[in-house]
Amino acid sequence: MMKIVSYLLLSASCLVLTVTQLAEAADQSGSSTDEPKSIEVLKAKAEKGDMESQFLLGRSYTKGEGVTKNYVEAVKWWRKAAEQGMASAQYNIGFSYAKGEGVTKDESEAVKWFLEAAKQGLSNAQVILGLMYSTGRGVTKNDVEAVKWLSKAAEQGDASAQYSLGGMYARGQGVTENNAEARKWWRKAAEQGDASAQHILGLIYATGKGVIKDYIESYKWLLLSSAQGDESAKKLVPALEKGMTREQMAEGQKLAREFKPRDKSQDKDVTRENVEESNPEATGSGFFITDDGYFITNQHVADRGATVRVVTASGIIPAKVIKVDEMNDLTLLKAEGNFASLPVVFSRKVQLGATVATVGFPNIGLQGFSPKLAKGEIASLAGIQDDARQFQISVPVQPGNSGGALVDERGNVIGVVVAKLSQKAALATSGALAENVNYAIKSSYLLSFLESVPEVAAKLKEPNTTQRDFESTIKDVEQAAVLVLVY
Repeated sequence: MMKIVSYLLLSASCLVLTVTQLAEAADQSGSSTDEPKSIEVLKAKAEKGDMESQFLLGRSYTKGEGVTKNYVEAVKWWRKAAEQGMASAQYNIGFSYAKGEGVTKDESEAVKWFLEAAKQGLSNAQVILGLMYSTGRGVTKNDVEAVKWLSKAAEQGDASAQYSLGGMYARGQGVTENNAEARKWWRKAAEQGDASAQHILGLIYATGKGVIKDYIESYKWLLLSSAQGDESAKKLVPALEKGMTREQMAEGQKLAREFKPRDKSQDKDVTRENVEESNPEATGSGFFITDDGYFITNQHVADRGATVRVVTASGIIPAKVIKVDEMNDLTLLKAEGNFASLPVVFSRKVQLGATVATVGFPNIGLQGFSPKLAKGEIASLAGIQDDARQFQISVPVQPGNSGGALVDERGNVIGVVVAKLSQKAALATSGALAENVNYAIKSSYLLSFLESVPEVAAKLKEPNTTQRDFESTIKDVEQAAVLVLVY
């Protein structure tokens, strides 16, 4: 076993992937609209400023799809999308500067663009940024910053980040040395199928370093790693077999055959632990209004400059503030992906006493992270002090419901939940506490706000006109609802 111990010591000094290795292994980030488009259509839309088309056109130039391969043109179009705030384009420009493709190689400039994308939550950019801080490539070497960015990507389920973060904990680089934490991150990466992490776990179980020595478990992980071409693991398998019985080898081989890698999304499961560990400063509710990721919440939930993530069926993903309406307490945001969305209708036909409902995320610290339904009626066609922009609603809402969709019985958005009547103010003015007095911004004001963003207004869904059972309506509302995390 001395040979295995020596391999373990050697591996512990080489746990952080180089930036070059990662760049060679990583695919450039995709777009939320990857359906094929003709080059003519892409060019026309890109020239008009559509950032998705600009991104896809840039990628077409790198692959020579419909155009002559041209990295300079690719960077030109990515830069246009990046300047509009598109994280994937920012990442690709950083990638171009790191590799010297279409631009003069400049790792400092690469860091600048990776940072922009990383701040929006793009895990690919966070990994490379962490590795660049770890190696001092393009930036002053800073292990604390390296751990910070690797941790963000690792928490999103990125296996390469998890592997590298495990190495940082094992060596005490940028963080207090913690072998248990190192093993945790290596296991997460190994369970996703990362060969290097599987190799390390095999070594750990072979030597009993921080765990009970287990040759079967070691054999399983080394077999999995060697099957992916890890040369060091291939050399270790025969050495381990010399100390194992046939029964042990048979069991290890069986476990390796039955192994199924975890999907990345499984590492983004929404739990109290991973939401609380991310330390949001505020939370609220929101709802998608287009299938390609535009959604609404209140301005007092997410304002300009806020770092926002949303909890969806795909896990916790980044979102960007697009536009704010301070007067009506509304914010339009964008998340990359495809989602269920709700139609928004004018609220002028809503009548007193109409049944309405909302699905949101109140008091997540007490009530949990699953969506909560609240149902009631339109109690008044005017809000606080007869504010014509608001409805008063008897829907029982709590802190955290702010930004949620107020829908009619067909599932059309007729308002945005915005506030409760202050109990302190009610007590001071009337000597009694207010009971179930809440407010929503009327959807007519939301539609006026969206008219100022034509590319979004054009994508709004047609109203639901068919009467359906309430449960089916609420299922649609639930699918479009998101928990908004603000940092």
